[in-house]
Amino acid sequence: MSKSNPLRHFVNKVNQYPQWLSRFLMTQLFRHKVKLAGTTGIEVLFTDGKTARYRQKNNRKAQNHIGSVHAAAMALLAESCTGFLVGINLPGDKLPLIKTMNLNYVKRATGDMTAVASLTDEQIELMQTTEKGEVNVQVVVTDATGIEPLLCEMIWAWVPKRNKLPQK
Repeated sequence: MSKSNPLRHFVNKVNQYPQWLSRFLMTQLFRHKVKLAGTTGIEVLFTDGKTARYRQKNNRKAQNHIGSVHAAAMALLAESCTGFLVGINLPGDKLPLIKTMNLNYVKRATGDMTAVASLTDEQIELMQTTEKGEVNVQVVVTDATGIEPLLCEMIWAWVPKRNKLPQK
């Protein structure tokens, strides 16, 4: 039997709140756990467990030398959005790990960036019933004009969590 997932429990609970509060609480939790996401200012806009939508505003800390969102910040946005989705769908005794990120920067980005990731029912079932495995998480990253400047392939794996050894 799989172990309960506290992150999924949190998402289910805050999704019952008004949307503005739900977004705020999920963003704060995410930024607390992923420090770099807090530095760049990534925001959690929505998740229902099957899809997630994140935003990276074109703020100064996330900009490159030409004034658009930095390539590394775009990669972090895609990785964060897909990783959160995988993380909330795994049993609590599994650890999500990014296995492969293939990123192709095909156009110049303008303004804020948005990432939308999604999982199929089959992928979710696989994550919840398989001890170890991997999934290719669909993600689309668009800029403020609606173009897709970054094409991504994000492959996430999961393994059983190990018991932490006591520190000396």
